[in-house]
Amino acid sequence: MDAPPRGYLAARVERRLDVADDLAVFWLRPDAPLAFQPGQYVTLAAPDEQGRVVKRAYSVVSAPHEPLVELVVEHVEAGALTPLLWRLREGDAVWIRQRVAGHFLLDAERTRHVMACTVTGIAPFLSMIRAHAAAADAGEAVPDHRFLVVHGASHAVEHGPYRAELAALAEREWLAAVSTVSRPWTAPDWTGEVGRVEDVLRKHLDGLGWIGADVAGYACGHPDMIATVKGVLKRAGVDATHLHEEKYFTTGEAAPASSEIVAPSATRPLPKRPPGRSPGGVVLKAVPRFPKG
Repeated sequence: MDAPPRGYLAARVERRLDVADDLAVFWLRPDAPLAFQPGQYVTLAAPDEQGRVVKRAYSVVSAPHEPLVELVVEHVEAGALTPLLWRLREGDAVWIRQRVAGHFLLDAERTRHVMACTVTGIAPFLSMIRAHAAAADAGEAVPDHRFLVVHGASHAVEHGPYRAELAALAEREWLAAVSTVSRPWTAPDWTGEVGRVEDVLRKHLDGLGWIGADVAGYACGHPDMIATVKGVLKRAGVDATHLHEEKYFTTGEAAPASSEIVAPSATRPLPKRPPGRSPGGVVLKAVPRFPKG
């Protein structure tokens, strides 16, 4: 790959995990450390077939203390950048912007945090929770933050490695983690919650008995889910000034020919999502100056 554009660094793919045929986790090692706050996003870039630099933004899963930048990405067949990312293998490089941005941060004025997300929308919440756990483990004086995270998906496979991670973190008294699917018949062995995020959120919030005046609400992922969750939280007494959102979108841009995309092959076939899945909160953060995809 050529030298990166001004303001960007080369970042090597240290590891890649293909969760499904169109969902993957990438761990990147930039040529220099990136400073960021939990909840922010990075901008990746790569040249397309015509040599034009394509830029897209992705929420960071990793916490600031981690050496690698972890991203969970959904492939958009008609997208401009994700087909290029899907060609990357361990050791390959992509460009990453040095300046990390975003205002979707932990609300410092509240100590009870209700977080609702779909599919890749888990990214900023895990960054916040990992950072809090690391500070507590290091013996730092941390605020008495408590978290409720509801992670929804159409199908069980869309939870990727994060269901197990959340379950392990939830052994700590300050975290309650809920995984839910809206199409449980596609995973007969599913043992988590059943229903959309907004359907199960109020049940678990009521069970905690938190007072609305102590709560900050966050919704990340599909726009319809965000609107409904905000309504649920307002009715639960959460002040609108402490409701935060991050919308993810799909795209309708033209895609490269399928022959130009290297499939994420491995020694085993990748799980495929069953047909008929509803559009979910997916790969790309809405950043006004960048087209989506």
